[in-house]
Amino acid sequence: MDRQHRVMGALVGSAVGDALGAPFEFGPPHAFSTRFPSPARGVRTEMCGGGSLGWEPGEFTDDTQMALLLAQSLVERGGLDEADVFARFQRWAQAGPPDIGVQTSAVLGSGLPWDTAAAEHVRAGHRAAGNGSLMRTTPAAVFFARDGRAATMDAARRISALTHGDPAAGEGCALFHEVLRVLLDGGDADDAIALAEVAEPYRAKWAQVCAPGWTPADATESNGAVWPTLGSALWALRNSTTFEEALRLVIDLGGDTDTVACVTGALAGARAGMTGIPIRWSSAVHGRVPGFPGTWELRDLQWLALRLDGSTAALHEPPPTRGLTPVEVTDGVWAADLDGARRSDRDFAVVSLCRTGGRFGHDVQRFAYLTDDDSNTELDTVLDDVLDDIAALRADGKPVLVHCHAGASRTGLVLRAWVVRERGVSAREATEQVTAVWPHLSDWNASFTAALNRLPR
Repeated sequence: MDRQHRVMGALVGSAVGDALGAPFEFGPPHAFSTRFPSPARGVRTEMCGGGSLGWEPGEFTDDTQMALLLAQSLVERGGLDEADVFARFQRWAQAGPPDIGVQTSAVLGSGLPWDTAAAEHVRAGHRAAGNGSLMRTTPAAVFFARDGRAATMDAARRISALTHGDPAAGEGCALFHEVLRVLLDGGDADDAIALAEVAEPYRAKWAQVCAPGWTPADATESNGAVWPTLGSALWALRNSTTFEEALRLVIDLGGDTDTVACVTGALAGARAGMTGIPIRWSSAVHGRVPGFPGTWELRDLQWLALRLDGSTAALHEPPPTRGLTPVEVTDGVWAADLDGARRSDRDFAVVSLCRTGGRFGHDVQRFAYLTDDDSNTELDTVLDDVLDDIAALRADGKPVLVHCHAGASRTGLVLRAWVVRERGVSAREATEQVTAVWPHLSDWNASFTAALNRLPR
């Protein structure tokens, strides 16, 4: 899998986990699976919103808000500037975010300098090993991953100490950084648990929590503490094969569901890559950072992830297209190009197969990560995800509009795959049937044709 897929998977996965878990925060165990016993792929998905703070469906919380502030500081300053990070955190806290940790609020509002505020909080006798520094550290784990184990673990401790003066929290962040670094390189999480690098006074406790046989039932603290948060994330990775399975496991634990899912989402996202995150979840994620301008959505998170990994490319703004009028290719499934889809009837559920430059005005829009070349290493996974969502949206009575930039190759792939699945025909027959209605179809991409031939009829 391409490293960029894993980098985006980590940052987007953390935000997705945060938004997915937020409505269930401090609720009982199994609340998620009780409400969603099976995947909800239609108009209404598991990104349900609500909770005690009334989150919008797909809206991320303070976990991701703080992570974005850290990420922007790292990118804009070209490295770790602790004073700058702390100042951004203070500006955010002063803007009155709807959710902020008790300890984080106390430290940021103490009026003390960045290099003493958290330490003074501990010296005053306050508990300081919460998960509030772990929840926001994914951007730094991505940023420092290429610098190796020592550098990334050191950065984790320094960033944690800005608000969490208990070194136990910093050691947890350091372990997380190293695990994510190895996952981004395609390695195994359990092989990456660098206990020998943990400060000796905290090593035994972390060895217990990170042990392969540990389960959340063994926790001696609530999962608002740093130990069971990271321990639960590692447990979920061991007991799942997909991003979706891992997130369902940890949200069903109850308690601090947004943060445990946020941490798990980063690790599971790095393992699965961007294409392993269900599009019905990634497409919905969004939010604002109090005290700072702008709204964040999927494309912004993907771009920021690549910048953290060293990319200097500008945010993609697609050129204009012909504006092909939508055409119904088969019952309830339509085709268009980018500008044709952008201007289409708002009743459509839109499935976007290219970078759009932002969301349209449609209530339902799904973004599939698909490139028009032979580098789609997880093409079958993406195709299954898209087709299952189309089926669910059609079952909900929604007309579905499929598009890519020109409405040709990627659009043709999904339309033909839909016909193969729904009509039980061969890839060749599906190509003939779609071309008769949508002559803009292009079948030059051999990897797409191979994927079609792998589809069960």
